[in-house]
Amino acid sequence: MAITGKILDQALKKFMKAEVAQNARVQVELPNGEIYDMTQILLLENAIFGDSETHRLVFRCKKPIHSIGKIIGKL
Repeated sequence: MAITGKILDQALKKFMKAEVAQNARVQVELPNGEIYDMTQILLLENAIFGDSETHRLVFRCKKPIHSIGKIIGKL
Protein backbone atom coordinates (compact mmCIF):
# COMPACT_ATOMS: atom_id res chain seq x y z
CA MET A 1 0.00 0.00 0.00
CA ALA A 2 1.27 3.46 -0.87
CA ILE A 3 1.55 6.16 1.79
CA THR A 4 -0.86 9.08 1.42
CA GLY A 5 0.00 12.71 2.09
CA LYS A 6 -2.09 12.56 5.28
CA ILE A 7 -0.09 9.61 6.65
CA LEU A 8 3.19 11.28 5.65
CA ASP A 9 2.13 14.45 7.49
CA GLN A 10 1.29 12.51 10.67
CA ALA A 11 4.64 10.69 10.61
CA LEU A 12 6.64 13.86 9.96
CA LYS A 13 4.89 15.72 12.79
CA LYS A 14 5.96 12.96 15.20
CA PHE A 15 9.57 13.07 13.98
CA MET A 16 9.76 16.88 14.02
CA LYS A 17 9.19 16.97 17.79
CA ALA A 18 12.86 15.98 18.17
CA GLU A 19 15.55 18.51 17.34
CA VAL A 20 17.82 15.78 15.94
CA ALA A 21 15.12 14.97 13.35
CA GLN A 22 14.69 18.66 12.48
CA ASN A 23 18.37 18.87 11.55
CA ALA A 24 18.71 15.41 10.00
CA ARG A 25 19.76 14.85 6.40
CA VAL A 26 16.77 13.61 4.34
CA GLN A 27 17.48 10.56 2.19
CA VAL A 28 15.57 7.87 0.30
CA GLU A 29 16.52 4.19 0.33
CA LEU A 30 15.84 2.41 -2.96
CA PRO A 31 14.73 -1.26 -3.10
CA ASN A 32 18.27 -2.26 -4.11
CA GLY A 33 19.68 -0.72 -0.90
CA GLU A 34 21.20 2.40 -2.48
CA ILE A 35 20.64 5.61 -0.51
CA TYR A 36 20.04 8.94 -2.29
CA ASP A 37 19.70 12.52 -1.03
CA MET A 38 16.25 14.05 -1.42
CA THR A 39 16.44 17.24 -3.47
CA GLN A 40 12.82 18.24 -4.19
CA ILE A 41 9.22 17.52 -3.22
CA LEU A 42 6.65 18.18 -5.94
CA LEU A 43 2.84 18.19 -5.93
CA LEU A 44 1.76 16.95 -9.38
CA GLU A 45 -1.64 16.57 -10.99
CA ASN A 46 -2.46 13.26 -12.68
CA ALA A 47 -3.50 13.39 -16.35
CA ILE A 48 -6.00 10.54 -15.93
CA PHE A 49 -9.50 12.00 -15.56
CA GLY A 50 -12.00 10.18 -13.39
CA ASP A 51 -9.30 8.43 -11.39
CA SER A 52 -9.67 8.59 -7.61
CA GLU A 53 -6.02 9.66 -7.31
CA THR A 54 -6.02 13.09 -8.91
CA HIS A 55 -2.70 14.28 -7.45
CA ARG A 56 0.59 12.83 -6.25
CA LEU A 57 3.54 13.93 -4.16
CA VAL A 58 6.82 13.11 -5.91
CA PHE A 59 10.18 13.09 -4.15
CA ARG A 60 13.16 13.76 -6.41
CA CYS A 61 16.57 12.59 -5.34
CA LYS A 62 20.18 12.30 -6.49
CA LYS A 63 23.24 10.29 -5.54
CA PRO A 64 24.99 11.88 -2.56
CA ILE A 65 28.22 13.71 -3.37
CA HIS A 66 29.68 13.01 0.08
CA SER A 67 29.12 9.81 2.00
CA ILE A 68 28.04 10.29 5.60
CA GLY A 69 29.20 6.88 6.69
CA LYS A 70 27.61 3.64 7.72
CA ILE A 71 24.25 3.62 9.48
CA ILE A 72 24.80 2.36 13.02
CA GLY A 73 21.26 2.25 14.37
CA LYS A 74 17.58 2.99 13.98
CA LEU A 75 16.00 5.34 16.52
